[in-house]
Amino acid sequence: MKISLVRLSTKDLATLAQRIMTNIQSGKYPVISNHPLTATLQTSYNEYDVVYTKQVYSGKGKDVATADHERDVAYTNLKAFLDGYRKLQSAPNSQSAEDLYSVFKTFGLDLDRLSYSSQTAQMTKLIETLESPENQQKIALLSVNTAFADMKTKHETFETVFGEQAEANADLRQMTSASAIRKDLEKNLKTYLNLLTAMKDVSGWELLYNDTNELVKAAKNSAKPKDEKPS
Repeated sequence: MKISLVRLSTKDLATLAQRIMTNIQSGKYPVISNHPLTATLQTSYNEYDVVYTKQVYSGKGKDVATADHERDVAYTNLKAFLDGYRKLQSAPNSQSAEDLYSVFKTFGLDLDRLSYSSQTAQMTKLIETLESPENQQKIALLSVNTAFADMKTKHETFETVFGEQAEANADLRQMTSASAIRKDLEKNLKTYLNLLTAMKDVSGWELLYNDTNELVKAAKNSAKPKDEKPS
């Protein structure tokens, strides 16, 4: 019963281990019941099962990118309005638009092109400045309260999602690496298969060996390249 466990995909290795454990627990093979090796194998399989499907990162990158895009849109829309309105000097309150646009200038007119952390730092300061009573009055005069509130909300949403991603990634880094867990499972599976091979001619072990050998054959077939022709 030979198989190169290292050639199996993460999914195929998990499938083989799961099928072997189901076989052991079926009650069909008294010779393996309560064998200490089965408990070791079960433990390593349980650990592998927890992490083998997990991505290296949290998977929240798309959510972060979406939140950042929405924040960028809210920021550029308000900035564009102020830039356009301030140029209409005959329009009422155009000076208020000029003043508010100057605030945007102070913290940078290209925040949407900065890194996540740099943009967050600058936008936090921008929003704090725009929340002053004087600037809030100008915002009200231009009737852009809703636009400002939207920018602030989108900024806060981004910070929340980004924080969740950072926390999730930290949790993943603290987990035992999937590669180390895989090696442990491979070692215990190999020991188990070697035991069955050594005992295959002993009374009571034949059926367990034969049934397990069929599981191993199925796993070996799964490991073959799709374009590999049968010999």
